[in-house]
Amino acid sequence: MNFLEIQFAVVGKTLPADHGYALYSAVKKSLQAAEEPAFPSDLPPEVRLSSIPGIPDRAGMIYLNRYSRFRLRCPSEQVQTWYRSLQNQVLDIRGHLIRLVRPRITLPEPSEVLAARLVTFKLNAIDHADVPRYFLESCQRGLKQLEISGKAFIPSDTNGDLARRSLQIKGKKVVGYSVVVENLSAEDSLKLQWYGLGGRQHFGCGWFYPVKEDFDAA
Repeated sequence: MNFLEIQFAVVGKTLPADHGYALYSAVKKSLQAAEEPAFPSDLPPEVRLSSIPGIPDRAGMIYLNRYSRFRLRCPSEQVQTWYRSLQNQVLDIRGHLIRLVRPRITLPEPSEVLAARLVTFKLNAIDHADVPRYFLESCQRGLKQLEISGKAFIPSDTNGDLARRSLQIKGKKVVGYSVVVENLSAEDSLKLQWYGLGGRQHFGCGWFYPVKEDFDAA
C-alpha cells in the first residue's frame, strides 16, 4: 500500500458541478492522443481520481479558484509516469477548458476522521425510504472487507438534509451520498484513502480525504 498523491494546479474559470465522468473521459482522451508510447492509453484500476473543488453557484456550475486542484493517487512506482503524462495538459470538460500545471507530489496524511463527497454502491431495487439504511450497511460491509475499524455515517448538507449526491454517466443518473468515517487508526485511515469505498472510483467516487480539507467541490 505504498501510494502517493499528485496534485496539479488548475488554470481555468468554471466547470460543471457534476464533472466526475467528464473529467475521466477527458483524461483518457488526452492519454490516447499522446505520442509518447510509454504513456498508458487509459487509467488502470489502481489509479484513482478526485473531482476538482471550486465555489458552487447552486445552478450546476462551480467557479475555480487558487485552491482548485486536480488530484490523482497511484502506486509510488507509477508517479513519474502520471507526473509526465498529465503535466501541462489541456482538458476539455464538457466545453470547459482547463490546463493542469505546477504538479506537486504529496504523502498521504492519516486522520482519525475522513470524508468523501460521493460514495456509490449498486443497490437492489428497494423502497426509497430504506435507501439510507441499505447504503450505510453497504459502507460498513465495505469497511469490514478492508479490515478497517471505523464508523460510517451520512452527514447533512447546508440545508440540513441528508447529503444526497448524484453523478451523470452517459446520460444515466447514479445516486449516492456523502460519507464520513470516524474513529480510524492511522493505518486504517491510510488504507481507506487508498482503497476507498464503493464503485466508480475513476469518476471521483469513494475518494476520502481528511476532514480538515473542507472542499465545496463538485
